[in-house]
Order: sequence, then C-alpha cells, then structure tokens
Amino acid sequence: MAKKLAVIGAGLMGSGIAQVSAQAGWDVVLRDVTDEALRRGTDGIRASYDKFVSKGKLAADEAERALGRITTTTDLDAAADADVVVEAVFEKIEVKREIFATLDELVKDDTVLASNTSAIPITKIAAATRRPERVVGTHFFSPVPMMGLCELVRGHKTSDETLAAAREFAEGVGKTCIVVNRDVAGFVTTRLISALVVEAAKLYESGVATAEDIDTACKLGFGHAMGPLATADLTGVDILLHATDNIYTESQDEKFAPPESMRRMVDAGDIGRKSGEGFYRY
Repeated sequence: MAKKLAVIGAGLMGSGIAQVSAQAGWDVVLRDVTDEALRRGTDGIRASYDKFVSKGKLAADEAERALGRITTTTDLDAAADADVVVEAVFEKIEVKREIFATLDELVKDDTVLASNTSAIPITKIAAATRRPERVVGTHFFSPVPMMGLCELVRGHKTSDETLAAAREFAEGVGKTCIVVNRDVAGFVTTRLISALVVEAAKLYESGVATAEDIDTACKLGFGHAMGPLATADLTGVDILLHATDNIYTESQDEKFAPPESMRRMVDAGDIGRKSGEGFYRY
C-alpha cells in the first residue's frame, strides 16, 4: 500500500516536495489556506512534469500517474492519516508553532512531523507539540525537483527512529542527506550562505567591487555554480534578510548582521528576480 504524505503549504517549496514525492510513489495531499494558492501550486507541478517529459527525463504516462497521486485541500484535517507530514509555510515561528500544535492533535502517534524551515530551530517548533521526539527538520532546496540535497535536522529531543524515518523518506524521493546533529539557527547550509551573502553585500555596499565581479570571484575562484549576490536575487533578498536576522538574533554573532543596504533594498521592494531588481536588474 502506498504511503501517505501531507504537505502543508503549496508555495514553491511545498509544491516541489509534493511533486518529487508523488513521482516516487507517495499518495500526497497538498494543503494550503486558499483554493487559488492550491491552483498555482498544482499548475506549477504540471508545468514542471511537462518540462521533464519534453526533455525525455520522464515518461508521459508516469507524469500522469504522479499527478493522479496528488490531491489538494484547504482542510488541515486531511493530514490525519498521513505517515509523514512536511510543513512548508512562511518562515514565521508563530505560524509554524500553530500548525504543529494543531497537527499534534490530529495525526497518528507514529507520524513523522517534519518542517522545511531553513533557519528556525526545530526545537522551538517541536515544543508546540506533546511529541517533540517525532519532530524533525527536512530542509529541501529550491527548486526541489532539480536540487539533490536535503538537510536533516535533529531537534533537542528528536529520536533516532524519527531521524531514520525522515532519511528514508528524503532518500526515497531522490535526495542525498546531510545530518545536522545540533539544532543551531540556520543549520549548516543557511549559516554558510548567509555569512557569504552578508560579506558580499558589505563589499558591494562599500564600493570594494561590483556585484558582477564579486559573483565572478566566487564562481571562478571557488567553483560555485552561482555567486552569492545572484543567489540572493534568486532566493529573494527579503527571504535571505529574514534568515540572517533569525540567525543573528539567536547567535548574536556579528558576521550574520545584515548590512543596512539589504534592509533598504527590501524596504524599497528591490527583492531580486521576482520584483525585477535586486543586486542586479532583470
């Protein structure tokens, strides 16, 4: 019998997680608060499958079967019989804690409750439940169908069994996992990219080098596929500002204090590709 996955949040990350999971044989229920958000999410999944089919990476009938395994709902109760729940909503601790407290009342005793957060400590989210040992971080990367990494994060009370189940799920949908054994804000990857983006933004702000030259240095000097400022524009300057703020608040480590110019960019709405302008113009 196919296992059931509930994905909470049908944005870019949630729909991507639903897409790879359905393709791997999971029955997926995708939940968001509005029908419009669900429609956008499923349209994105369909378009992505079509692209894989046109490139010969996925058979058309496989794509249809995968789509048929995804149902959508605005009702959180639909997660009640899920084996794994992945929360992929906005990076706000209050929102996540509210969702996890509700899920705690709904789901089976042995359900794995996972968060796709990139910067909020798992322990803080797990504390909203009466089963912190069943809560784990599964930090996927965007775009989920293309990116091979999943960062598994052990909260203060996450059990070995829960971590193993999360690994089995993530590897089963085609990801390579790294394990974050200590629940620090930002984990491994967000800390690394945040420190790099903050320093790159400071160099740019103080006129040391252009955005293009800073990114070229990282690509050709360090072999990075994309420079830090182009990465900030792709991810969203607002999202990276939020993540670095979270890490700085938790750690009080100055290297994560975002420069004022990043705050002003967000104030002005220059948040990267999605707005047409960030460190670059699009």
